[in-house]
Amino acid sequence: MAVSFKYWDDCVDHLDMEALWMDPDVRNEWINAGETKGRKVHLSRDPDGQPYLTQTEMKAVAGIIVRRHFVSLIDSDMICAIAELESDRQPISTRYNKKTKEITVGIMQILPKTADWLVRELGYRAYEVEGNSKLLYRPFTNVYLGASYLNWLSNYSQQERSEEFIVRAYKGGTKKATHKSTLQYWRRYLGVKESLPSRKFFEVGPMNDPSASAAPVQQTTGAANATWDSRASPEDMEEMWNHPIVSKEWSKSGEKQGKVRFSHDAENRPYLSRVELRAITEIILSKHFSTRGVKPTVLCALAEIVSMRFVNGIGPRPGIMGIDYPTACWLYKDLGYKAHIVESVDDLTKPFVSLYFGAAYLAWLSQYEGRERTPQFVVQAYLAGPKNVNLQETGPLWLKFEEALSRYEDLKKEQGSCTIL
Repeated sequence: MAVSFKYWDDCVDHLDMEALWMDPDVRNEWINAGETKGRKVHLSRDPDGQPYLTQTEMKAVAGIIVRRHFVSLIDSDMICAIAELESDRQPISTRYNKKTKEITVGIMQILPKTADWLVRELGYRAYEVEGNSKLLYRPFTNVYLGASYLNWLSNYSQQERSEEFIVRAYKGGTKKATHKSTLQYWRRYLGVKESLPSRKFFEVGPMNDPSASAAPVQQTTGAANATWDSRASPEDMEEMWNHPIVSKEWSKSGEKQGKVRFSHDAENRPYLSRVELRAITEIILSKHFSTRGVKPTVLCALAEIVSMRFVNGIGPRPGIMGIDYPTACWLYKDLGYKAHIVESVDDLTKPFVSLYFGAAYLAWLSQYEGRERTPQFVVQAYLAGPKNVNLQETGPLWLKFEEALSRYEDLKKEQGSCTIL
């Protein structure tokens, strides 16, 4: 049976509808079109009767998905521009590839097998689609998985990729990212992106403020307004409240048990204060790694470099410690680190989970290939992968690490040295 949507409510759950109504531009557009909150909202139709998202709706969907799942990872304008090129923002659009005999579907023109891979192998499970490809026609589901694929492309083969590579690879695959066949698509993309409604840009900077604390700010919908209590177990929250410095910081900021807010930067991205980060590392290490001798200051310094203490991570790395889903699953299933469960990539945006698997990975690297490794090796291997270690080029990374370490080290200066394990 063919997929057909008449109303937004046919293809969006109530939480996503609420998020759309909370977007001021969408709300104004809908009210001006005669829509009423509490009643079904009509999808726009083109002359052929096909449903489509207006630019205002598309911008809102992309923005909501990014704020919830990809803050500082994916540019929502990239999503909007690709949606324009791929489907003209039509949720039930399909395209048949004669060469591969495959069909792409939805706003972002996702292959069902790619969607299954993103869910099964990379843990993108905020919207379940495995075994039911018709769910890919739902706007939020399709955009979420399109953004997930863009996020994967941004760090393809463990290399940070340019916007041009990402966009051209999205069109033609990673092998065609530099091929002439995708060049025209890139040029069209730039033109479409340039024509999108302008956005306000903000300065970012918790890392630049050594005294950053848990001062509350006004919050919006999506991942940005998540509380500590929604990202940590009751037991872990009790440990945090029992930590004297954390308790003092939270109480001074007016936080109450059960409703502890994250600090936010000017772009409303949640991050940890250095006091909170240090407390989590001490709790994690004392409970699970007490015999390994891992120093909390080392984990803090790595978190500073990898994520700048942003709860959702930055760049392609999720979470405070930048541990990706496949690595966390491997540590959990194959190496037996099961104190915390990781069922989806979103679990890695929970500070305790990310710190736990970060510590586990650090411990594994310290004995990589059965040899006791130097601090220089471990730091570079954590940041760039053990296969990419070149101790002759460790200088910049090591200096960056030592600079971050100095912010947490309580001991007197130890000239040019530090102990990891």
